[in-house]
Amino acid sequence: MTTMSTLLIFAAAIVLMVVAIAQWRVHPFLAILGTAILLALLLGIPFTDIPDVIGKGFGSVMSGIALVIIFGTLIGSVLERTSGAVALARAVERVVGKRHPRLAMMLIGWIVSIPVFCDSGFVLVSPIGKSLAKRSGISPIPLMLALAAGLFASHVFIPPTPGPVAAAGMVGIENNLLLVIALGAIMSLLSLIPAYFFAGCVGKKVEPAESSTEGQASEGEYPCSATLAFLPIVLPIVLMALGSAATLVPLPDSLTTVLTFLGKPVIALIIALLSCLPLLMQTKMTSQFYDITQSSLKTAGPIIFITAAGGVLGAVVVASGFVDIIKESGEAFKALGVVFPFLIAAILKSAQGSSTVAITTTASMMGIFSDSGSMMNALGFSSPLAAALVVMAIGAGAMTVSHANDSYFWVVTGFGGIKARDGYRTMTLMTLIMGLTAIALIAIAAALLL
Repeated sequence: MTTMSTLLIFAAAIVLMVVAIAQWRVHPFLAILGTAILLALLLGIPFTDIPDVIGKGFGSVMSGIALVIIFGTLIGSVLERTSGAVALARAVERVVGKRHPRLAMMLIGWIVSIPVFCDSGFVLVSPIGKSLAKRSGISPIPLMLALAAGLFASHVFIPPTPGPVAAAGMVGIENNLLLVIALGAIMSLLSLIPAYFFAGCVGKKVEPAESSTEGQASEGEYPCSATLAFLPIVLPIVLMALGSAATLVPLPDSLTTVLTFLGKPVIALIIALLSCLPLLMQTKMTSQFYDITQSSLKTAGPIIFITAAGGVLGAVVVASGFVDIIKESGEAFKALGVVFPFLIAAILKSAQGSSTVAITTTASMMGIFSDSGSMMNALGFSSPLAAALVVMAIGAGAMTVSHANDSYFWVVTGFGGIKARDGYRTMTLMTLIMGLTAIALIAIAAALLL
């Protein structure tokens, strides 16, 4: 099979997958898995080897990051159901809300979306923005756009949000989540700078819809402590930081062992989940923890299985010898650098709408950075730092752009009081600017650091 025919088959398979998800409404799990099997057949993997390739790809994801996704989702659900997310928002509003309402809403969104899905976060917090706009005597639209940007930025960049967590696992840095969190925090905050000014300049020119879907937040409705709400977010980051430091600083062996153990992402998130218990007790919701867990598993399940299907696609890419094609054309692809995974993720995001699907599918194609047969390795991304920057590039692509096929687009326009026809010149244009800003900064970082 020639290089050109292999590339055409691969491109056609990806187009078919996107069409299946976006137009034929096939579930992403089936679409990605079906594409992987079709590619295995077309690219000449022996029939007898295909079951093993599927099992290896599926199993590697399930054993690697499934628990991290589950615990991260469960922590987010607890913060959502106990109104801890709104308590966080109120705390930020008290600090910067009166003087800088737009900045307050952006920071609120950025913090809330680290544990809580951006869609849910917007529904929970948007009433605070409307209340703040009313008290400040300004249009709510700039505040709604600032909130949407803050939520979206951490959603695609910062673990334990499932997309970045899955991407980190699929490129082989699941034990370096602190690095991904640190880079994600930096890149997300930098991408918010143009969004802040965009929300102010464009938002004030947009007339609010006459009626919008109101959230259920109201003044004084949420009795939970902001300190207890912050604990499940801060604690795992501190534990992972101590775990990383223990490998760099000379310490007694026993202490190094304990800190390294506590710094493993799964253990850190289990401890973070336990730290949610005081919040549950304060809000008298311990009796509902079973129901919260049940609904969290229902939320995490599709994400895990889509990610695992992506793992199968990645395994097929490696087993089919497609990576050898990349190596043969190495200079052309290497010239793109981190822009290569960005473009793949951006195409997938724009075509089918889901940022999580775009992130996990792209990461699965890239493969493990330490695997000599992976696309990551073929493109020269062969270190943990390079892998983390690739995760950032994928996240930037997964925010480029939000439009009518994205559920978040409709949540923002519906609950934010933005007319649907104004959604493209507000939400869509803003996410395009954010994505392009982020990839430009990531490319500069890669040029300087790699």
